[in-house]
Amino acid sequence: MKKRVAAFVANLLDRSRFDERVAIVHSLDDLQSLEVDLLFLDLSQSQVLDNIPSGPRVIGFAPHVETELLESAIAAGCDEALPRSLFFKRLPDILRTCDD
Repeated sequence: MKKRVAAFVANLLDRSRFDERVAIVHSLDDLQSLEVDLLFLDLSQSQVLDNIPSGPRVIGFAPHVETELLESAIAAGCDEALPRSLFFKRLPDILRTCDD
């Protein structure tokens, strides 16, 4: 079964790394009403930790130097919180699992 996937990512260069399978969310308010199976979050966006929805699997990413932010993301409800470079390295594999 194909999974529904979305991302809340403000940076245009980062957005360009997602393919057509990933719907881009443009506002924090929209996060709570999403009907997706997997959500990617740019943790460096203001107030994102206060708006993590319950329900979908949530994978967050942030610069590797933001170790406290990455730890806080797990406490706030992210299933995974990865350094940005590792996240984008793993992204093709993560998306491949969404097609199963």
